[in-house]
Amino acid sequence: MLPGEVHAICGENGAGKSTLMKVLSGVHPTGSYEGRIELDGRDVAFRSIGDSEAHGIVIIHQELALVPQLSIAENIFLGNEVVRNGLIDWRRTNERAARLMARVGLDASPSTKAIELGIGGQQLVEIAKALAKDVRILILDEPTAALNDTDSERLLGLVAQLRTQGITCIVISHRLREVLAIADRITVIRDGATVETMRTDDPETDENRIIRAMVGRDLDSFFPPRDPDIGEELFRVEHWTVHHPSDPERVVVDDASFSVRSGEVVGFAGLMGAGRTELAMSIFGRSYGSRISGSAFKRGERVSLRTVDEAISEGIAYATEDRARYGLNLIGDIQANVSAAALDRLARLGIVDHFREHKVADAYRYKMNIKAPNVSAVTGNLSGGNQQKVVLSKWMFANPDVLFLDEPTRGIDVGAKYEIYGIIGELAAQGKAIVVISSELPEILGLSDRIYTISEGRVTGEVSREHATQELLMRYMTAES
Repeated sequence: MLPGEVHAICGENGAGKSTLMKVLSGVHPTGSYEGRIELDGRDVAFRSIGDSEAHGIVIIHQELALVPQLSIAENIFLGNEVVRNGLIDWRRTNERAARLMARVGLDASPSTKAIELGIGGQQLVEIAKALAKDVRILILDEPTAALNDTDSERLLGLVAQLRTQGITCIVISHRLREVLAIADRITVIRDGATVETMRTDDPETDENRIIRAMVGRDLDSFFPPRDPDIGEELFRVEHWTVHHPSDPERVVVDDASFSVRSGEVVGFAGLMGAGRTELAMSIFGRSYGSRISGSAFKRGERVSLRTVDEAISEGIAYATEDRARYGLNLIGDIQANVSAAALDRLARLGIVDHFREHKVADAYRYKMNIKAPNVSAVTGNLSGGNQQKVVLSKWMFANPDVLFLDEPTRGIDVGAKYEIYGIIGELAAQGKAIVVISSELPEILGLSDRIYTISEGRVTGEVSREHATQELLMRYMTAES
């Protein structure tokens, strides 16, 4: 890598990208791997994160490492405090924080708590934190995975700005268009080995070339072929209204109505904060919100969804957009996660039959192609794509009739996406009603038989697959309620 270069690392989930970055950042210390690291023409050995940071190498993980209740300034200098006479100098801390915040384009007070910022703002705090450590090589792991388009553009613009300041950026990303737009070179890793390094100014470098290198084959289509067999209406919501959980006067979902039929994939498109997730979570046993009103019907009969248990018993499932926080027990094994939503199916006289539980989990490991040696593997050690397959396995075992999938492919490579799209198609072919929430319009267009748009908590449009275009959806997504 060269000073001021933006170098992208691409590869399928489990290819070894994160492991390589953990070696480079000292998470995996010298002696735990073979090979060498060369910096400024000399071999270097990192025994800790502190060692790598002392050489100017800083990594920003996909799961941000901020302390929510601390201020921006406190987070920026956490572990790197501005000290005078053995005490923290708060005046200089806030002054330096303000300068760093201006440098990354974060318009807020240094005393603002991190929890009060959106994900985009928190990313900027992490970069300011890295700049406070005199970073020379900045590693960004899936930096735009959780950001909306506006925040993504702002972050990529900042990366371009850091390039002009001589800071080398290593970007791990599955968003190939962004990679092609920002990177100078791209290295593709497959099965732990470097497959190819290409320059983005080479006319032959495009998405298809990167995908071929990542998966070892051409993907003729990003979406598996599917012949929908759509039946009668299975689930319907009418006049659904949800208020904010901590501000009951604020309406988050406003008089929303929609339906989904047996064998149908219905997409929900909307900008970040439009109310898509809040709608799904409030339907799933009132997992979100206050003062919820409206009606839900399954096969024409009104159903009560006041708790998660009631929702599950009525055949409603929700796969969260935040699998790490809400969808999985990351310190538990695959077996425990797969069975978590339907333990009663494995119990006899109130006691779980662990032999049956193991057999079921192992069957899903094979069926879903979960890359793990066995079902005793800790879920938190799996790649993002394999974790998502565990989430889907959990709900497939629960055997719901209606399945809400919230950002089902976030942070997942194109190969794993293709597999998950195939699973969604299989579930629809079984007569399930599938609702997909996604920030990626090509994904919504490629998967959905029918699409609803939502803006400021209100359903603003309903579009058939035949008439849907990105331009039309965006028009509805930005319509004033």
